[in-house]
Amino acid sequence: MHRADRHPSRRAFLDVTGATVAAGLVAGCSWDSGEPGRPAPSAAATPTPTPVPATGRHQAGVTLPRSAQRNLLAVVADLGTAVAPGPLLAELGEAIRALTAGSDPRLLSLSPGDLTVTVGVGPRLVRTAGAALPGAADLPRFSRERIASRARGGDLLIQICADDALLVPVAAAALLDQAGDRVRERWRQSGRRGTDVSVAKGLTAPRNLLGFIDGIVGPHTNAEQERDLWLAGPPAVAGGTLAVLRRMELDLTRFAALPVAEQEAVFGRRRASGVPLSGGTVASAPQLGAKTPDGRYLVPVDAHVRRANPTVVGVGHMLRRSYSTDEPAPGLFFISFQNDLRTFTATLTRMDTSDALLPFTTTTASATFLILPGFDEQRPLGSDLFG
Repeated sequence: MHRADRHPSRRAFLDVTGATVAAGLVAGCSWDSGEPGRPAPSAAATPTPTPVPATGRHQAGVTLPRSAQRNLLAVVADLGTAVAPGPLLAELGEAIRALTAGSDPRLLSLSPGDLTVTVGVGPRLVRTAGAALPGAADLPRFSRERIASRARGGDLLIQICADDALLVPVAAAALLDQAGDRVRERWRQSGRRGTDVSVAKGLTAPRNLLGFIDGIVGPHTNAEQERDLWLAGPPAVAGGTLAVLRRMELDLTRFAALPVAEQEAVFGRRRASGVPLSGGTVASAPQLGAKTPDGRYLVPVDAHVRRANPTVVGVGHMLRRSYSTDEPAPGLFFISFQNDLRTFTATLTRMDTSDALLPFTTTTASATFLILPGFDEQRPLGSDLFG
């Protein structure tokens, strides 16, 4: 495994983890010794998350679990020119099954909990299977990008999610160990989701670093997902989807200096509740034609919810997952899933012309991947495309 950037070795990871545990033990002793006779606070046992099956029609980590786990690590890598994708993907699928079942010793005795691993392949690999296949097109360039060459694109995406933050780097190390010298890491990004807010019955969305509820609109019902999310064909990709990854730095200081009313005008929603400026509930669709008595739009013409509205753009809905980041800079790691790349590209093209949110963002990494269809013991990961 060759790395574009140096990352801590497994030994270093264990050394750091051990030091952290030791520090925690010392802190515990300090509590007791600082206040003799006072019992240590009782720690309520954290419920074990429900395991998420790795196999099925779709890969886990897109719509399952329904409420996304709080911690994510996306690893983007390139395959060697002589590496056959089929055998590598099949091996990764077997390793994923073992990791999520808790039977892989590289899990270091950690419980797998709700661990999910989602694998995608980049346009170069898709084109080797068919130039007309969904996922064969590269993502175009847009404004407000400052992207180093190694942070644009890639052959392989490994998306790892879990509620337990410890699981994420451990699972990544195991999968990169499985891939070995057949892949070279290109870039990676970790992120975490903010506190979930109830949006509708059975539906939640987190707040982002700017304080607003993020990811309210999307294909949430099965019918909406069949229409806008999952690929129906050709057979080699049926059950997969297309992912777009964008890492953005946020100008938090400048945004925070705005009065709340101006922040809300940027988004087109109330910051506290998420309700559109046109009224209703947090789940209500913005009424883009609604005006004040003096003729001003309640949702400003350059508000984000207007510029990115799928009905106005004329595209389907994206399933959006956003994660807050603090490395390499405070910002947002945006992932969207859709069955047509134009859903994303047409939306961002329209936003580029006039979206009040974009001036507070700078994109520093970007890629698109075909998320492979689901797999099982009889149908290895990627076998329909590279078998």
